Amino acid sequence: MCGICGKLNFERNNRVSPALIREMLDTIRHRGPDDEGTYYSSQVGLGHRRLSIIDLNTGHQPLSNEDGSMWIVFNGEIYNYQELRVFLLGKGHIFKTQTDTEVIIHLYEELGPQCVEKLRGMFAFAIWDENTKTLFLARDRVGIKPLYYWQNGRSLVFASEIKAILADPAVEAAIAPEVIDRFLTFFYVPGEETLFKNVFKLPPGSYLIAREGRPEIHQYWDLIFSKPAERLSRSEAESKLLDLLAETVELHMIADVPVGVLLSGGVDSTAVLSFAVQRTDKEVSSYTVGFSDPGVADERPYAQLAADTFGTKHHDMTISAASFAEFMPRYVWHMEEPVCEPPAIALFYVSKLARNYVKVLLSGEGGDEAFAGYSNYRNLLWMERIKRGLRPLNGALARGISLASSLFNSTRMAKYGRLMEATFPDYYYSRTSNPYQSTRDGLGNLYSADFAGSIDREYTLEPMRRLQAHVRGQNTLDAMLYIDTKTWLPDDLLIKADKMTMANSLELRVPLLDHKVLEFAAALPTDLKVRGFTTKYLAKKALRSRVPKAILNRRKAGFPVPYESWLRKDLRGWVQEVLFDHATTSRGYFATSVVRALLARDEAKGGYSKEIFSLVTLELWHRTFLEQRQPVSN
Repeated sequence: MCGICGKLNFERNNRVSPALIREMLDTIRHRGPDDEGTYYSSQVGLGHRRLSIIDLNTGHQPLSNEDGSMWIVFNGEIYNYQELRVFLLGKGHIFKTQTDTEVIIHLYEELGPQCVEKLRGMFAFAIWDENTKTLFLARDRVGIKPLYYWQNGRSLVFASEIKAILADPAVEAAIAPEVIDRFLTFFYVPGEETLFKNVFKLPPGSYLIAREGRPEIHQYWDLIFSKPAERLSRSEAESKLLDLLAETVELHMIADVPVGVLLSGGVDSTAVLSFAVQRTDKEVSSYTVGFSDPGVADERPYAQLAADTFGTKHHDMTISAASFAEFMPRYVWHMEEPVCEPPAIALFYVSKLARNYVKVLLSGEGGDEAFAGYSNYRNLLWMERIKRGLRPLNGALARGISLASSLFNSTRMAKYGRLMEATFPDYYYSRTSNPYQSTRDGLGNLYSADFAGSIDREYTLEPMRRLQAHVRGQNTLDAMLYIDTKTWLPDDLLIKADKMTMANSLELRVPLLDHKVLEFAAALPTDLKVRGFTTKYLAKKALRSRVPKAILNRRKAGFPVPYESWLRKDLRGWVQEVLFDHATTSRGYFATSVVRALLARDEAKGGYSKEIFSLVTLELWHRTFLEQRQPVSN
């Protein structure tokens, strides 16, 4: 796990400044404190910060092929690199290290851009071919590792983190105001755009080729939901899943440094732990964070149960409201893209704890997207079935549910009541149905008149609409799983996972997002994912002999953080200082009276924590990146 950066000048013999590459590397020092390296040629400069995981002594980057005509900088892990190494030795390639990095560059020599199709792992890398004057950038299938780029007519700049790109004086740290509405609609930024003007994400499962000043992006992988050639029985599917999980966890355990497991107290992380301890003779440690606040599920007892069951050396912790607020400026600085993900702050602190003992953590991230673990999938699947069966009565039913929601003060009932009359494409653009785009509680006019007039809703919804068109005709569950795997997963959950762990120079691995696991899950029929009211049906059946019943049967809690009550109580004054500061209100985005009403409604009855956290995050983003008002230590 590392940090990479570089610049390509399209004009030949226009050399890249070594001082620039060094400055870019300084901004991502946290991603790789163990080593630093650079490479310069006629028109390109490459930089690398290393976190040593495999081949600790000879893994220096940038790394070249045999004759020095190709150079690579690489971030990630290739779990089938030993198998690929054997293949490449048979082709006559000469290796000077034991690293997975060298496998990639020799594979590129053999296969060109198609090399990515052979890689099993998480990766973002750049290869410079001196002979053809070509820059090749690639990102893993799911988007576990980030890769950003900026370009104009003269050059292309890329890096693992946006702040490294902003180190180039040619790149202006400017906002793309049209992306604000997208962020506040989804509570993250789906699609290739970022909130930084002209800074883009290389899409997951894609590569970019830059030659003669003409960058082109190509998609090399997509998740296909289709029926298998022959349907497996449930027992056969269980057996295949267990074999696949055992294999992928074993591959993810490969390291020359200590490995631990991040426990959430749920099924997925416990399952990963069970396979991890089974597939290594080394001591495995485990880590979790929990809270004792009223109304918040405390993960620590369940994580401790998992640790006791599998005999790990366990560590846990909790954080306070003060620690939460204190970290917020650094949260924004590390995340770079505004994301409403309060559990990311808890992840930062537990990663900081784990870094005292290990360099690599495994987590259960991705199991819910692969095997349909969220209650959202079950609820919307049932709602679609009810709507089909009661089509003439949907309007009356919607009104009845809305009335009941008012009587019982239920935000959940209100949400699903409104959806009874909507079509799937109309409501699934947002996982949250936030009030910014409705008149619920009179909060639909959040934007100022001037800013509202500049909003293009078609642009806001374009990434989701494009994906919805792609899945048109598929069953409801597969459509939801596909859309979430292409948006929610890479642009929210995996951004959080990468940025918060790398902030502590810690590598996070996600075995359940191995592409072979995802492809297996995608081919399963719907009733092996959601059956009746049971989510993640096949996975739970397969894991029933491995995961303690108390964990297997508990209600899903996610990674709970009591930020809702903190924002309403402990941090109320801080929130008001941020949102009603003169600089905040003078930006002209929002109607101050509506923001005050939002806070008042939340204080009175709750239910608006995501909206408030998002507004605070957006303001801190402005201060951190546009005004540099929040000094942040690397």
